[in-house]
Amino acid sequence: MADQSRPIFCPACHGEGASLSSQSESVQLSVTALTAEVAALFADAGLSSAGAQRIAGALIEAEQQGLKSHGLMHAPVYLERMRKGSVSTHDRAEMVSDHGAVAVLDARHMLGHLAAEQAMALAIEKASRFGIGAVAVRHGFHFGAAGRYVAQAAQAGMVGIAMSNTRPLMPAPGGAEAVVGNNPIAIAIPTADEPMVVVDVAMSEGALGRIRHHHQRGEPIPGNWAVTAEGLPTTSAADAIKGLLLPTGGPKGFALAMAIDMACGLLSGGAVGSEINALYGDTSKPNDCAFLFLALNPQAFGADDLPQRARAQREHIRKARRAPNTAAIRTPGEMKWRTAATQQETVQIDRSTLTALRACAIPIDTLAVSHGGERP
Repeated sequence: MADQSRPIFCPACHGEGASLSSQSESVQLSVTALTAEVAALFADAGLSSAGAQRIAGALIEAEQQGLKSHGLMHAPVYLERMRKGSVSTHDRAEMVSDHGAVAVLDARHMLGHLAAEQAMALAIEKASRFGIGAVAVRHGFHFGAAGRYVAQAAQAGMVGIAMSNTRPLMPAPGGAEAVVGNNPIAIAIPTADEPMVVVDVAMSEGALGRIRHHHQRGEPIPGNWAVTAEGLPTTSAADAIKGLLLPTGGPKGFALAMAIDMACGLLSGGAVGSEINALYGDTSKPNDCAFLFLALNPQAFGADDLPQRARAQREHIRKARRAPNTAAIRTPGEMKWRTAATQQETVQIDRSTLTALRACAIPIDTLAVSHGGERP
């Protein structure tokens, strides 16, 4: 058990590589020490040692890639949900059905990162045998960045596709009520060298996690990200959290979000639309989202040279003629890869995130975590 009497991530406890200035916006921490501290919190909440290490690694990986909106800022609510029972302490999803290249898993409301890793690993294994693997998951929970799981497939030489539904956050075109989530979809293409091509997009113009991140830092949001609960334009992150997200690409983004919602929820036998509960709502109620993962084996398509051709196309795009004042052309996933390369030993964590994590180390009966004002 971790010592609940002291705050986590104290710079004095980490020696070199951990520094916190009263004037700084972030603290630099050892990745090794940070992983151990975060894992201890999840183990204290009842997760297995192996599961705790995996969730800590997943959250810190997002931080290393600069995806703070998908990283440690969510750890407090994950932990609170585990202590309230809406997130289970299971570290393996159960097989519901298995038919050749297709399977359905029941995540049993476990941490989404762990269920997603398991599901994509199963899809990869099936693709190695059948050329394609498709795994749907019901009774899931927030799984962070979808790009993490398609990268898992690409690292195995497969084309990976991942998607998830979420609770309704966006209105239909012309509507004033949230009817569909900003449901993310990710696709990864293996390349002969790094960086692989990783597309990871949510169907809203601005992800809710990014809006929460802006709110946490007291920063305004762009005007095309959201509207208020009354449907009025806003740059206030607090009003956006209480209001409605706007779909990217207007009707096109809404249509794709609706299709992802149905594909995930209906194929898995899980929840769709308003049947899904808010991540930051009533933390005693399961989130209950659904996932869908696909792995495609290039060899089964006769495309043994896919990684080499993908690399050539990536480089062709990167070397394309640039518009004035453009320093470089980047391909999808490249910036995350470059950011992570600079944060292998130490990682910068926002001080506001650090403060929230420290609150998790106090006794459970006095735990009080702020949820950014969202009470949908």
